[in-house]
Amino acid sequence: MALQGMDVEVHDIDLQTDKDGAYEMETRFSKYVVKPMHYSTSERIRSHFGALEINSVKVEIMGDIQKRMDSQTWEEPVKVENHRYWVEIDAMQVPVLSLEYEYQAYLKLGRNEKAEMLRAWLQKSKAG
Repeated sequence: MALQGMDVEVHDIDLQTDKDGAYEMETRFSKYVVKPMHYSTSERIRSHFGALEINSVKVEIMGDIQKRMDSQTWEEPVKVENHRYWVEIDAMQVPVLSLEYEYQAYLKLGRNEKAEMLRAWLQKSKAG
């Protein structure tokens, strides 16, 4: 969100990918692993999850994220490439998820405060 211009306090970096990508990141960054990749599930979300710490920055890795729908069934794993686009930061191309996707995801997760913040920002940016 911050990389796309939102004024938010950054606590960590979230990386979303598929299952294979998540385990590949864990392998490539093995010396930084603080929470090994594992299948994690809660009431509203499930994924392959792990965490790194690089230069005191927490990096959470999530692969094949699924959110529980109102019908109590799980959606198909998110195809990140369908929601990804690139922003330029310091002459580097960095992949990010669309804020519209993030808004919908937070709604599904019941994180209404975060969803409302995104909705307001999206509405303001479209008007501007």
